[in-house]
Amino acid sequence: MAAMNKLRILITGFGPFPGAPWNPTQPLVERLVKLRRPAFVDVELSGHIFPVTYSAVDGQLSELLVSKRPDALLMFGLAGRTRHVRIETRARNVISTRWPAADGSYEDSNVIAKARDALTFGPHTRMLLRRACMTGIDARLSRNAGSYLCNYLSWRGIEAARQPDGPRVSAFVHVPLVPRETTYRSMGARGITLEELVDAGEAMLMEMVKAARRG
Repeated sequence: MAAMNKLRILITGFGPFPGAPWNPTQPLVERLVKLRRPAFVDVELSGHIFPVTYSAVDGQLSELLVSKRPDALLMFGLAGRTRHVRIETRARNVISTRWPAADGSYEDSNVIAKARDALTFGPHTRMLLRRACMTGIDARLSRNAGSYLCNYLSWRGIEAARQPDGPRVSAFVHVPLVPRETTYRSMGARGITLEELVDAGEAMLMEMVKAARRG
């Protein structure tokens, strides 16, 4: 009975894709779902790594929403050319027809849906920004999630959160490419480390728990 009353949080990342043979969102998600904190004592954390294809996002997200029934959906993606963490505020109604998915396939349409230009996540994104910045990481709000799978998943996540039986809240966070070695900062190089991403991810996860409880 206690397990049924737990708040359920689904955390997702992506696998490798052309140009990114190592995707830091995978170890980030793995670390976050293993967190054991007093704030998570009544929270059920689960994780999932999407293959970088449109069909995988559509099929697997639908299955996860049914099997996990998450109260909150926290999604991570890689922005390899960005040096800071980007908390997305919206998803644009656009799909790139120039870049192939990880399976080599191309999309025929350059839009996700017919009606709207964009969908917004909501005011909780500013609280996620505040929580992330409190860890000392360079984080900023973003209005452009790109035109690839990250933007597509953002759109589907917002759609899911608007359904009566969907998550109460969803969010998408772009992270920069970080080195695998945690000694990167101590060697004198600049940039965000995986450990710093985990700290910021934990802070944002705690905020998502609060947002889900507020409904």
